[in-house]
Formats: sequence, structure tokens, C-alpha cells
Amino acid sequence: MASLALLYDVIRWEEKALSIAADKRGVGLAMVDSREMSLAVKRGGKSGVGERTVLQRCVSHYRNLYSTALLENLGHTVVNSFETALTSSDKLLGSIALSKAGVPTPETLVAFTEEGAAKAAEELGYPAVLKPVVGSWGRLSVKLKDRDFLRAVIEDREYMHPSYHVYYLQEYVKRPPRDIRTFVLGGRTIAAIYRVSGDDWRTNTARGSKAEPCKVTNEIDDISVRAAKAVGGVFVGVDLMESPSGLVCHEVNNTTEFKNTVPATGIDIPGLAIEYLASLDKR
Repeated sequence: MASLALLYDVIRWEEKALSIAADKRGVGLAMVDSREMSLAVKRGGKSGVGERTVLQRCVSHYRNLYSTALLENLGHTVVNSFETALTSSDKLLGSIALSKAGVPTPETLVAFTEEGAAKAAEELGYPAVLKPVVGSWGRLSVKLKDRDFLRAVIEDREYMHPSYHVYYLQEYVKRPPRDIRTFVLGGRTIAAIYRVSGDDWRTNTARGSKAEPCKVTNEIDDISVRAAKAVGGVFVGVDLMESPSGLVCHEVNNTTEFKNTVPATGIDIPGLAIEYLASLDKR
């Protein structure tokens, strides 16, 4: 019987569903609380995790990133890997990886001062979108209406963590009031939803957007798989937008949530994930 570990810091719907899926399939799944662990830095040290394959589910950005690096150094196979976590959890690094792989993305410019950001916004055209390079659920993403609006936002961010002084700006894509979230597992697109926005221009379901089933077309599958491969992702969420010139990818998500996708599509994402991870453990 395959035996896996799931590393967490918060038990959400997804972690419960993965545990239930493992039980149904007779797969041993050790639930490991990252808040109680200590990990050796030197190779050959003990991790305290008996299972070789670890599914990384920590919500905390830095806990996720560094525990993955440490576990890999101690000989574990972590899904997703440190390189995937590092690249996909940083929007700028992710955009670079997508660009190198030839995956279509929104026009993106980066600046490091208010003057540079203003020039970038003028080049992109208003409205433009300013996003933090590290962040999730659409938090602190802003649709810039004009130069005065940009100046006010940057004035606030100058007093925040230095990572917020990297001004990552994207064109505001003229799309329907929705985007597409797909799920790629082992090089295959297993599910997709439309995230239909309500009052907020952002389409995150955490902000009230409605999940509706989306057919996985050849185009959706192709761009999703290429985006996942660009960041080395084994089990990731891919965010797409329907631009006037075709699909563009604006983000790949390392520790993706799927509680709204399973009921919307009827696809057993946790079950498929456990089966795939169990097959990895047997290799």
C-alpha cells in the first residue's frame, strides 16, 4: 500500500477531502502539522516525516516555501517542488517562466519607483492593473483609473514591506465578466471552471465569484498544460482569461483550492490527486 504525507498548517475543505479520498482508496495518508515540526538543514538529518512522498498544502507562503526546500534536501519528493513553489508563488517570476515557454500572457511591465510605474501605466493605458508580486485571493490588486489613483496607491505601498515596492503592472484585459481556472495534474487538464464575477472586477471565488462548469477544450488544455510545465508544476491551478486575441494565462497557482470546483463540475479532484500521488510513491 502506498503511503503519503500531507503537510498542512490549516485544515480546510481541501485537506479533509484529500484525507477522505485516501481512506476510500486504501492509501495511507499521514497528516503532518507543520506548526509542530522541526527540520534539519544538513543532509542526512531527520525530518520527522516517515513517508517519502509529501503533498504540500501549507497556506503560509514562507512556511510552504521553506518547508518544501528542507524536505527536498532531506530526500523527500514534494508536490509541488521547491522550484515550482518559488516560481509560481511570485507573479513576476511566474510571468518570466511563462514568457520563456511561449505561453501567451497579458502585457506586463515592472517598475521600482512611482515615476517608473507611471510610465508603465501610460504605456499600458488606463485602466491598468497593479498587483503585488506575492499574494493570493486577489488581495491588494488594484485597477488603476488614472495617474492620481496610481500616486495614491503607491504612496501607501511605500510604507509597506519592500516586496510591495516592486510595481508589477498588467494591461486590463477586455474579457467577459469571468475568467477560467483549470486544474492540471501530472501533465493533464482534469477540470475547469468559469469564475463569474459579481460586484468586484476580480474573479476570485474567495471574493464571491460564482463557479460554473467549463468544458476543457483543446485550446484550454494546451495552454494549461504548457503553463504548468513552464513552472514545473505537478498539481497546479492555472488562471486564464478570454482576451480579444485568444486565451492568455495570467497566473499558475502552486497550492490550489478546489472546494468550489468539485461541486460545480462533479469531478473528483481529491480522488484523482491521491491516485496520482500514490502512483508516484510506487515508482
